[in-house]
Amino acid sequence: MDAMSSSTLTLRQEQQLEHLYREHQGWLSSFLRKRLGCSQQAADLLQDTYLRLLVSGRLPDSDYARPYLTRIAKGLVVDHFRRKRIEQAYLEELALRPEEFVQSPEDQLQLIDALIEADTLLHSLPDKARRAFLLRRVDGLSYREISEQLGVSVSSVEKYVARALQVCLTASLREEP
Repeated sequence: MDAMSSSTLTLRQEQQLEHLYREHQGWLSSFLRKRLGCSQQAADLLQDTYLRLLVSGRLPDSDYARPYLTRIAKGLVVDHFRRKRIEQAYLEELALRPEEFVQSPEDQLQLIDALIEADTLLHSLPDKARRAFLLRRVDGLSYREISEQLGVSVSSVEKYVARALQVCLTASLREEP
């Protein structure tokens, strides 16, 4: 794989990218349409796939182009469905609220984005750490109750929760100006 400079593409890299697009956009578009069931959304994720390729700073060798593009596209499809699932759950919850407690569309979008970011952070954790954190913070279980539920020691639960808190803290510090 060739590394691209962070500022601009060389003429050769531009040609490689153009070739990748011409050579693979048809099958990749079909691949995405089959998974999404929507040609417009597939077109958006097709472009996002190539954008991710650009941002990554790496172009795959021609022998590995399809697997590389497929891996990027699959990740985008997973992100798309995760976002839809979170957005749907939020909108269902919002529908249960009295109208005076409903937020503006801008506030709703910000909250959905925050929920998606939190979900992404939590999914970056190992399964037991994520479950321990949610059981502690959302369900309010004690460390002992969590250890029994997960089949691990109390000290392991403490480490899991500490790790999750560290991930959340690190993310919040990155966002501060």
